[in-house]
Amino acid sequence: MSPRAAVPGPRSAEQRTLAFVESPVQLLNVLEWAHTQTPGAGLTLVVLSPLDPMTRGQLRRMAELAREEGHEVRWEEARGGSAAPFQTVGGLMGALRRADRIVMGDPFSRYVQLLLTITRARDLVVVDDGTATMEFVTQLARGERLVRWHRKGHRQGPRDLLFAPVSSAARRRLTPMADRRVEIFSSMPIEESPRGVTVTPHDFSWTRARFGPPRITKGADMVGTSLVETGVVDGERYLDAVRTLAGTHGATRYFAHRRESADKLHRLAVETGLEIVRPELPLELVARRGPVGRTILSFPSTVVHTLPLALAGTEVKVAVCDIDPAWLTRHASPRAQGFLSGVTGTARDIHRLQAVRTA
Repeated sequence: MSPRAAVPGPRSAEQRTLAFVESPVQLLNVLEWAHTQTPGAGLTLVVLSPLDPMTRGQLRRMAELAREEGHEVRWEEARGGSAAPFQTVGGLMGALRRADRIVMGDPFSRYVQLLLTITRARDLVVVDDGTATMEFVTQLARGERLVRWHRKGHRQGPRDLLFAPVSSAARRRLTPMADRRVEIFSSMPIEESPRGVTVTPHDFSWTRARFGPPRITKGADMVGTSLVETGVVDGERYLDAVRTLAGTHGATRYFAHRRESADKLHRLAVETGLEIVRPELPLELVARRGPVGRTILSFPSTVVHTLPLALAGTEVKVAVCDIDPAWLTRHASPRAQGFLSGVTGTARDIHRLQAVRTA
């Protein structure tokens, strides 16, 4: 893949749609949005590439799928050194000013917030970035500062204070006006819709049309989470919970989250006997392509909302284990337990498991 492909000049309104993604799931959800909202029309996907090797690998595979769907892909090494942000923003300036519509996967991203202050686009679309979408919608409706749920309650550092004016400007840009349309394309439950925002349901119709149905095996699969890596859940408690769940439900495979550390995954493999799988694509696509277990075990996360949609019409059951408050670290946000309970409590078509008792 060429590190930078030229953005084509705008020849129609559709070709002036510019999408920014930083994760494989965001890219998947842009493809889902394009499938339902602008069928047959191409857009330009700008990948603001992270440094994590697993995420980069999944993004490259997703970029291949995007090209197969007729979209242009521009790969930006946005974090490749101290000069990279300036080069990235400078290189995107013309495309940002020409764009009629901006599609973004992460409104909390400082990169995206900075780019929002440059564009003149009057049509803004936010596609799902997992459970973070729920928090974004709530904060936008209440006019609050945009901050990720697991950092809420933490004191602002010097970088936060320095960036505050940009973040505030981005929040204003994401507020609908008479001459500005804001859309949220989401599979998440949105209970507090911001005034004037168009909410479009996302049901993974592209994924279901493109892949599957999967072959279903008799056993159970488990979905990993990065709650340990983000400092929310204690590592030892998590290991005990996975061991207990796997033994109780006969799980044999563990689909690792792209942010899970190699050391943690090695311990899980050695101490639980689970086969650790590092997916090459977002789990919704992996599960839809199959083979997949008849039961998928998960902790509170995005997949408790997305997998039932992606696997609609199959016999696969998604079972969710609640997070015991005792598992939380002393560094966890005060909102962590309530947010995680809400993620599970608002999910549809799942089987809810009680929290596992750990030592």
